[in-house]
Amino acid sequence: MKIDKPGNTLPASSAGEGAARATGKDKSGQASDPQKLAGTNVSLGSTVAHLKSMESSMASAPVVNAAKVAEIRQAISEGRFQVNTSVVADRLIATARELIGGKA
Repeated sequence: MKIDKPGNTLPASSAGEGAARATGKDKSGQASDPQKLAGTNVSLGSTVAHLKSMESSMASAPVVNAAKVAEIRQAISEGRFQVNTSVVADRLIATARELIGGKA
């Protein structure tokens, strides 16, 4: 089986053209447009600053309330901690519904 060459070939570019584009210089070696070579300023707005401040405040906050854990631990050891099974069941069902997408 013979494979023919395609009829349309791409024109060959000069060797220096790609380098000139990469450096921002034209064919004579001069900078093509100083405005294009200058740094670009990007402003993301106040939302980014707000998110960064929220992130830093959350990073410094403890994940677990140690006082609450100690209180519950003490109640369990003294035998006065009681589990409300109907509340646990209701919250478990609500969580399962949220996870499967049927928020009810």
